[in-house]
Amino acid sequence: MLIIRNLIYWFILSSSIILLFPFMLLALPFQGGAHKMAQVWVRILNWSLKHVIGLNYTLNGAENIPDRPAIICAKHQSGWETLALQEIFPPQVYVAKRELFKIPFFGWGLKLVKTIGIDRNNSREANRQLIEQGLARKNEGYWITIFPEGTRLPPGEKGRYKLGGARMAKMFEMDIVPVALNSGEFWPRNSFLKYPGTVSVIIGKPIAYGSGNEAELMAQCEQWIESQQPLITGQGPFAPQTK
Repeated sequence: MLIIRNLIYWFILSSSIILLFPFMLLALPFQGGAHKMAQVWVRILNWSLKHVIGLNYTLNGAENIPDRPAIICAKHQSGWETLALQEIFPPQVYVAKRELFKIPFFGWGLKLVKTIGIDRNNSREANRQLIEQGLARKNEGYWITIFPEGTRLPPGEKGRYKLGGARMAKMFEMDIVPVALNSGEFWPRNSFLKYPGTVSVIIGKPIAYGSGNEAELMAQCEQWIESQQPLITGQGPFAPQTK
């Protein structure tokens, strides 16, 4: 049954993006049109995860979501948060490696919705792209979502928190909203199968962009996220094994 549910989910994912892509192109002349069409696709996938796979989530700290655009700095364990965060927070754009733009339909869609594409192999160029594209998205009224560890990591593992999110926060005068989650316990990295259960998401209080320099801001973000992870670790079938 699990395999059948996942096959249905993947069919919905692939068929819906192909069907909706022409409408994204038609919506391009309108302000935010492509982004609105992409949100339709995201809603379809979030619905499918909940009702086909049986993968739901609980949310704590929703009251910490500010009333103006901010930098969302989230833990990154699977593809789940790239969908769910769009349901939890106001309209946003992501920071992603630009190689993803080459993927048919999905990557083209990322490009159309103005995803901030960076060259992860060239740190100087990546910083320039973050600032240039991030400022444009901020001026358009979007929130900006970044995964400060740079890539998906299995539950229980911790990467180096990079300063890109804090750099944008300082330059654009946008607060940082830290997010802890345990999605990798139900949706393992690079796995075809997603498993039913309940992902835990915790949103922290905004970190004011003026409360320190770049390193200090990211240290605050890292400390909060990593302090929350043990509280929600061990809930899913792929939770890290305790020694």
